[in-house]
Amino acid sequence: MTASRSDLLKDALKQRILIIDGAMGTMIQRYKLQEADYRGSRFADWPDDVKGNNDLLVLTKPNVIAEIHDAYCAAGADILETNSFNSTQVSQADYHMEALVYELNVEAARLAKQVALAWSAKTPEKPRFVAGVLGPTSRTCSISPDVNNPAYRNVTFDELVENYVEATKGLVDGGADILLIETVFDTLNCKAALFAVQKYFDDTGTILPVMISGTITDASGRTLSGQTAEAFWNSVRHGDLLSIGFNCALGADAMRPYIKELSEKADIFVSAHPNAGLPNAFGEYDETPAETAAMVGEFAQSGLVNIVGGCCGTTPDHISAIYNAVKDLAPRVIPEIEPACRLSGLEAYNITKDSLFVNVGERTNVTGSKKFARLIREQNYAEALDVARQQVESGAQIIDINMDEGMLDSQAAMVTFLNLIASEPDISRVPIMIDSSKWEIIEAGLKCVQGKPIVNSISLKEGHEEFVQKAKLCRRYGAAIIVMAFDETGQADTAARKREICERSYRVLVDEVGFPAEDIIFDPNIFAVATGIEEHNNYAVDFIEATGWIKQNLPHAMISGGVSNVSFSFRGNEPVREAIHAVFLYHCIKQGMTMGIVNAGQLAIYDDIPAELKDAVEDVILNRNQGESGNEATEKLLAIADKYREHGKTNDNAAPETLEWRNQSVEKRLEYALVKGITTFINEDTEEARLQSKRPLDVIEGPLMAGMNVVGDLFGAGKMFLPQVVKSARVMKQAVAWLNPYIEAEKVVGQSKGKILMATVKGDVHDIGKNIVGVVLGCNGYDIVDLGVMVPCEKILDVAMKEKVDIIGLSGLITPSLDEMVYVAREMQRQGFNIPLMIGGATTSKAHTAVKIDPQYHNDGVIYVTDASRAVGVATSLLSPEMKPVFVAERRAEYAEVRERHANRQPKAAKLSYAQSIAEKYQHDWANYTPPKPKQLGVTVLKDVPLADIRPYIDWTPFFITWSLAGKFPAILKDEVVGVEATRLYNDAQALLDKLIGEKLLTANGVIGFWPAAQVNDDDIEVYADESRQTVIHTLHHLRQQSDKVSGKPNYSLADFIAPKASEVPDYIGAFAVTAGLGAEEQARAYRDAGDDYNAIMVQALADRLAEAFAEYLHERVRKQYWGYQANESLSNEELIKEKYVGIRPAPGYPACPEHTEKATLFKLLDAEVNAGMSLTEHFAMWPAASVSGFYYSLPQSTYFNVGKLDKDQVESYAARKGWDLRMAEKWLSPNLGYEPQA
Repeated sequence: MTASRSDLLKDALKQRILIIDGAMGTMIQRYKLQEADYRGSRFADWPDDVKGNNDLLVLTKPNVIAEIHDAYCAAGADILETNSFNSTQVSQADYHMEALVYELNVEAARLAKQVALAWSAKTPEKPRFVAGVLGPTSRTCSISPDVNNPAYRNVTFDELVENYVEATKGLVDGGADILLIETVFDTLNCKAALFAVQKYFDDTGTILPVMISGTITDASGRTLSGQTAEAFWNSVRHGDLLSIGFNCALGADAMRPYIKELSEKADIFVSAHPNAGLPNAFGEYDETPAETAAMVGEFAQSGLVNIVGGCCGTTPDHISAIYNAVKDLAPRVIPEIEPACRLSGLEAYNITKDSLFVNVGERTNVTGSKKFARLIREQNYAEALDVARQQVESGAQIIDINMDEGMLDSQAAMVTFLNLIASEPDISRVPIMIDSSKWEIIEAGLKCVQGKPIVNSISLKEGHEEFVQKAKLCRRYGAAIIVMAFDETGQADTAARKREICERSYRVLVDEVGFPAEDIIFDPNIFAVATGIEEHNNYAVDFIEATGWIKQNLPHAMISGGVSNVSFSFRGNEPVREAIHAVFLYHCIKQGMTMGIVNAGQLAIYDDIPAELKDAVEDVILNRNQGESGNEATEKLLAIADKYREHGKTNDNAAPETLEWRNQSVEKRLEYALVKGITTFINEDTEEARLQSKRPLDVIEGPLMAGMNVVGDLFGAGKMFLPQVVKSARVMKQAVAWLNPYIEAEKVVGQSKGKILMATVKGDVHDIGKNIVGVVLGCNGYDIVDLGVMVPCEKILDVAMKEKVDIIGLSGLITPSLDEMVYVAREMQRQGFNIPLMIGGATTSKAHTAVKIDPQYHNDGVIYVTDASRAVGVATSLLSPEMKPVFVAERRAEYAEVRERHANRQPKAAKLSYAQSIAEKYQHDWANYTPPKPKQLGVTVLKDVPLADIRPYIDWTPFFITWSLAGKFPAILKDEVVGVEATRLYNDAQALLDKLIGEKLLTANGVIGFWPAAQVNDDDIEVYADESRQTVIHTLHHLRQQSDKVSGKPNYSLADFIAPKASEVPDYIGAFAVTAGLGAEEQARAYRDAGDDYNAIMVQALADRLAEAFAEYLHERVRKQYWGYQANESLSNEELIKEKYVGIRPAPGYPACPEHTEKATLFKLLDAEVNAGMSLTEHFAMWPAASVSGFYYSLPQSTYFNVGKLDKDQVESYAARKGWDLRMAEKWLSPNLGYEPQA
């Protein structure tokens, strides 16, 4: 393509949505061509049948192909695809026509170009372009065709490259303007095509724009070779592409979620050319042009696409309808995506500036694991795969694979093992690090991996020229690289040499090769310490210092290293080695180390290392206290090392039940059991009732439903309470489970009042309330389809259709969930749902439902449900033909009123400008105050804290609220109305707590940290690496009240409670993250699977209370011990609950710091994922759900407050300080906005 034509294409894409043509095969079928037509005169005597070889028609029926191209141009197509989908040697081998491949590609491009030029002359304002199609071939490089030999491949990467180079040359010579690698079902095939195209460009100097279009094969949301949409994009984004998109396999409706994902993640143009729906029983497509165009048009209206068209089943009529649907709509705006190392296996793995330390599993390395080496030598690949699997299950986010061993055919072993991993999705979901000292082994490995891997490693060792050549090849294969600190002189051993080589390598890669800085990972060489040789003593310090320098001076580059090298002197003594690794990593991560090659299942916890051993290791790592001999630290560690060789732990425990009412009829016994929640005799009573009935179903529809009706009546009258109802459900489920085999044998379907789908929306992990509502509805005869937590919109709606549900119920606890609910409502409207939508959860409200959700969905009712006790009434009204019209009309009128009030009222606007509120901030007398210094700076890890120590700190009042019992503890136990049930519930909770604690069924982990800090910019807090206060490791961003306070109180910000930088008063901040939820999900699931919803919910409720109690317990220890500013504090639990202590512990997402994304900074400071086993969802909910995190402030005058409403001036300031645009800030601060943001 000439430069001007390339520019013409890119200019057109900026101005409008371009149209790519429709199906070639569908149109060829309309001509009803026979064998003779395919042969023509030239191939009349060809020995094989050729009918079906559509690509051959460019030689034998060029007029037919030209007519099809012409029809698509007339329909409005801007881009014509060449008829060359199968024009590769691999595909043409089916007809023994391999020799024709170059000619087929030339003619396919020439024919399309002729038509394109003719139409460009007719419509110069709408130039037409030719996309030379490179199809996927009929073979796959990632999947074995032999189920008995998963390592076998019937095509190699090199063969595909050879095929694609030949095809590319033909297409370019024939006049193609673009190269389109399309219908990608195996990303490794696609990478081979990209490799070939780039090789052709480099060899000839000709460069064309390249489009890639993949294929999501079904509702799994994955390609045939198993990748997700984002993983696919990460794997091919190295290709300097014009566009990325999807085509084929799916219709537009099913394709939409994946196009949406690409539109959000890709910083290039996005294309979509779906099928005309799904084929019918005869393989034909029934979707009309208008139907296809309506769905594709919605893609454009939603700003998702830049290029649209059609695939199988689409015709010029479809393309014409699509053209008319989008011609007046603006193209998608390409988003700015922050530079980050974006890797992939079957799933995407992105390492951003906010990512925590990355564990690279090291046990699949023959040089580092004797067991793995033996397995590979013995070709025991099944067990070798188990080693890899164990690494992933133990937390390795990347696995390092090395086969460098003298007695192995290392290259063959690497290829075999990588091919086997490709068939193990639980391993291949993570990215691969291909590790070898031999380039030929690395390159062989790169030809086996469909995701984006890391090469370990290249260096300047062999000189500048070879370094550049290997870097270019790594880029062409689509890999990130580890660069060793090694040059022509040798390995860098000092900090100065490490800096020198890394900077030189960085400049060559970034400035000369054009390698993305975010894909460069430096390994500044980790050498063994404590060897007894004095020159080695500073090796760890040199690495730590070099790490900090790289982080600060080589933008976006990362740092890694083989951590086990540092402890090599102590091989054979695993406890000491683990301690050395933990201490070394602790200091490296503080300096910015991104990742390390470690055994993910064997890492000591820094804080758990015995003090004597930790002190000795610290001396060795930091090269201190070496004495006159220069080796005293080493000798001290050697002297105590043998003490730390053994470990061991065990424990056991269990619990009992009661009797009376057994002389009544079986019907009355069942009713009593249901009302009282007694399961002891339910199986025998249910069996007795079955034997007295004609059919097993009669037991459900008779005595069991009669008993549940009594439960429902008592609950509705306020004479039974939620915990009792949940117990009743447990009894009912057990009875139904007993009857099910008999019912199945009769194949009789029971009655149901209706089917209700329930889900906690994407990004949110809280489900106690949802589970309670589900149980209550289930007790009242509704079938519940519970999808659990973090459920994406697509799954909710897909399951709703498949299950033919009558109502969808959405739940959420954190504020970002509100936006997700709005999205689900909008999608329900777009997809034409006609069922009610129920909304509930702690952050939801009638106002939000009325103003934000209800306007998005008009096809049926949107109903806000305040709590579990209202759910039955709402569901009954919605599913009653008589009651529903009035009920929905009343709600709509009510919501319209709420919207009107909302529109008319002035939002609780901030009453002061941001500048005024700063002027009226809290002013502390810092000149006469000395902030207390924590006893120990940095991070302290608390693993497996005894729950018995935490238990006394439980605040029980919220526990009863969870169960819809109102009243303060302990007074609630004597309440006239709910006291009896509250006491029973409390006793059940104590019994289960005894079991959870005694049998160690839950684990409580925590991490705290303290750092020097200073207030800057009035509302920010700089956190420093150490007491020198020179290195800012993070900045915390806070918000300020903007109230005109009659009381004369100041306008608070959390930043006010830290000494300003200008005051030069040394102050400190703390942070914490705790969970008591490790194991809670498994326990709840076990109870649920046993039909015991009562104890399932009880486990979750108790885990929540324990997490909050852990935060209280730990804060007390911080005040008295770790920070120590209130060493003599003596407060009762009641006083702690009333916050009578000195200092505060505010949490992101709560009133004093309502913006959730600050949790990411908090988690990074604490490395909470590694240290406490906690993580954040994409909406910043904590997992496990029973988790708490926040900051510690020691100032006696610090206080909790509500930020309240914010005006635009502060939101603009916050956006600037966070590095966001205004819209992003408004999204995350939505509940606090004191003004209506512009749409």
